[in-house]
Amino acid sequence: MPGPVSVAPEILAQIQADFSREWQRLCREAESGMLAPPKDRRFSSAAWAANGQHVLLAHTYLLVSQVMNRMVDSAQVSDSLRERLRFSAMQWVDALSPANFLAFNPEVQQSIVESAGKTLSLGLSNLLQDIKKGRISQTDESQFEVGRNLACTPGQVVFENRLMQVIQYAPRTDTVYQRPLVIIPPNINKFYILDLQPENSFVRYAVEQGHTVFIVSWRNPLASDTDGVDQATWSDYLDGAVLKAISVASDITGQAQVNALGFCVGGTMLASALALAQARGARPVASLTLLTSMLDFHDTGVLSVFVDENHAMFRDQQFGRGGLMPARDLSNTFSFLRPNELVWNYVVGNYLKGQTPPPFDLLFWNSDSTNLPGPFFSWYFRNTYLENNLKVPGRAQAAGLSLDLTRLDMPAYLYGSREDHIVPWPSAYASTRVLRGPARFVLGASGHIAGVVNPASRNKRSYWARPMGEDKMPGDPNLWLENAEEHPGSWWVDWTRWLDPHGGKRVKAPRSQGNAQYKPIEPAPGRYVKVRAV
Repeated sequence: MPGPVSVAPEILAQIQADFSREWQRLCREAESGMLAPPKDRRFSSAAWAANGQHVLLAHTYLLVSQVMNRMVDSAQVSDSLRERLRFSAMQWVDALSPANFLAFNPEVQQSIVESAGKTLSLGLSNLLQDIKKGRISQTDESQFEVGRNLACTPGQVVFENRLMQVIQYAPRTDTVYQRPLVIIPPNINKFYILDLQPENSFVRYAVEQGHTVFIVSWRNPLASDTDGVDQATWSDYLDGAVLKAISVASDITGQAQVNALGFCVGGTMLASALALAQARGARPVASLTLLTSMLDFHDTGVLSVFVDENHAMFRDQQFGRGGLMPARDLSNTFSFLRPNELVWNYVVGNYLKGQTPPPFDLLFWNSDSTNLPGPFFSWYFRNTYLENNLKVPGRAQAAGLSLDLTRLDMPAYLYGSREDHIVPWPSAYASTRVLRGPARFVLGASGHIAGVVNPASRNKRSYWARPMGEDKMPGDPNLWLENAEEHPGSWWVDWTRWLDPHGGKRVKAPRSQGNAQYKPIEPAPGRYVKVRAV
């Protein structure tokens, strides 16, 4: 057990002196009426500025927060423990903001008075509804429906099993590339993050470029299921889902190889499945795209605070005979990585102010997470986040075979998001040291999801890349960045320029989806994606 956490006496004295000096300054300015509101959006309304006591309260809170963070930074502990302390301090600091409490938030109090109590009544109603749902509403969910205005790119489900459905999308061009594109999304969420609305659908964009697109739609297992899906393992997913989806696309299009894309956990699964195929002497993929994916888990960012042997052993024991990792647990974990933005912002808006959050397709998707088979999750947690086995040839196994990702030598397009807190971009870049084929790395602006979903038609944000064909990969990602050029707009355009030559020649677009062996089952987006976790 770690000993008590301490701070060097001289540093502690300096922190105390700085706090005292700053506190006295705040009090003087408050007494003279010269204390300006802090530059923090939680205290930016006119109601906060109108009362000197509330302004002082906000500043005091921020000052104490600063002291707590300095104490953590100065603690004489290991780096791993410091990260846990920093995460814990963030949770307490963000939760105790005076803006989160009716008694201390003048903006909330003013809205109650001006509405004659209506906002308070609406807030209580919102709270009761969210208690029934078991989660905080982050968007107006009544404005979205999967299959109506989300996941509405036309296509057909052409295969299904207990783990997933495979969707083939209808062409939107007269001719298509011979070689299809198979997309493996993360199975901790629904696939339609890549097929939101028509104007920001990555799937639709790829189809419009002339690619025959297949995507995996993951089963959302429920506690009521009786087919043993709760006992599915990592090996089951590699063989029965990833490699099977590739096989289905290959058979339907008559191509020996496909182009494959994996997003987040889907990228880790895809690379692992290809290593499994390689161990069997098969090479089913001509090119590989990995979006915000990790193959080397040396730096897992803020998620490292959850990773230790005790947690892994707990999950191993919990799921030793099957069971489900609840979607709610995963969703809460990711929300509390950014509590001000994804938790307390909505507590104040929904419950204290009685507001309905604005409709936002990405946040609707964010609330539509999936359960995971326990054995799959426990294998993944131990072999990636805890032991980092995938990057070491032969250390990880699947289906009784050793996996060696360093034998994957197909051309690879690797994408990272610069502000990603889930997959730090240097960790996405680290895949260049695992894969052995020619690689192109591109760094997009924004975060884990918004960086990926950056439609070419909107020409927003930017990305960093080196000239096509000049993709030398230094070991230091920052050295790569120093020599990369920033380009305005979406990285999607750069990706299609890279992918198109791997598609083969153009042929007449098929008039229907599926074939004699894999006949259409139902229209896209299919049944699986509409099952919500309970």
